[in-house]
Amino acid sequence: MSYQSNRPDAIEYCECWTRDGLQSIQTQVPTEHKLEMLHGMIDVGIPEMEVTSFSHPKLLPQFADAVDVLKGLRRDHDSRFRVLMPNMKGWERFEECVKEGYGAHKIILMISSSEDHNMKNFRADHAEAMADHAAIMKRAHAIGVEIVGCVGTVYGCAIKGDVPQSDVDKLTHFYHEEGAQLLMLGDTTGQANPVQVERILSHLFQKFPDTEFLAHFHDTRGTGVANSMTAVNMGIKWVDGSLGAIGGQPAVGAALYHLGYKGNTCTEDLIAMLDECGIKTGIDIDKLLQLGRRAEEVVGFPMRSNVIHAGRVDHDPSAAEKGSGPGVGASVETTVK
Repeated sequence: MSYQSNRPDAIEYCECWTRDGLQSIQTQVPTEHKLEMLHGMIDVGIPEMEVTSFSHPKLLPQFADAVDVLKGLRRDHDSRFRVLMPNMKGWERFEECVKEGYGAHKIILMISSSEDHNMKNFRADHAEAMADHAAIMKRAHAIGVEIVGCVGTVYGCAIKGDVPQSDVDKLTHFYHEEGAQLLMLGDTTGQANPVQVERILSHLFQKFPDTEFLAHFHDTRGTGVANSMTAVNMGIKWVDGSLGAIGGQPAVGAALYHLGYKGNTCTEDLIAMLDECGIKTGIDIDKLLQLGRRAEEVVGFPMRSNVIHAGRVDHDPSAAEKGSGPGVGASVETTVK
């Protein structure tokens, strides 16, 4: 199946570094460094940030400071915050934050279309997960918190393999009917390719014409930027990624799942490419590259952005010789103080 390009002039980007990015790394990042990075994201013009998770602290100690992160966030800007909401217990903790005035604009509720994956990750089958999420969404609607319904393992599962389209459709229908404002399509295990993305999105656009979709790709096999661009070319304007392409795939007991790279689509590489393609993001790319280098300092290891090392494309290298342009690699030498 082929498609007619419906590429938007601008996208709404969400930076996931402080949640999906940090989820599986061994380094415990202090709260103050998380807030430093989040405020840096605000300052470079990122419109939306996935700031933390309300998973149980014993299961994910990286997010034991979820409430403190929300308390410490600046609110003098137009950027939006979203948090991962695993279950009703997490919602009850978050609801108290909202009542106290330091909540988030959106919550993410995720069910893997592979039921085997969902059982390993969330210890619930589809029926149990949908019942829990329906109750959470009812309470979220009541207090004005928006919902991102995430269908995970859309493009394949490390445990089950290929996932029937009917299972993806079932969960998409569920979230849409329960009033989720946005439907995230998760490439949870980094198995997607552009042809598959084209095929699945074409099907979903036709079956659910009134649903707003979000593209969330992982870069396990180096296809994150290509898959994201395919989705954008098809008209999706909501896109996720993470600084340095780091990120977490949850431990689900599949040995091969954890070999090689893990992580999300690389923010620096994708945003620089979208800019080259004339697609507006509202993000200051030079400041973004500085933030990417600071992110490496915070986690204490090299991440996987190409652009922070190669620099942005220089369309007029001679300008540097005349003293009127950045020149090749100029942005690479910039450091964050």
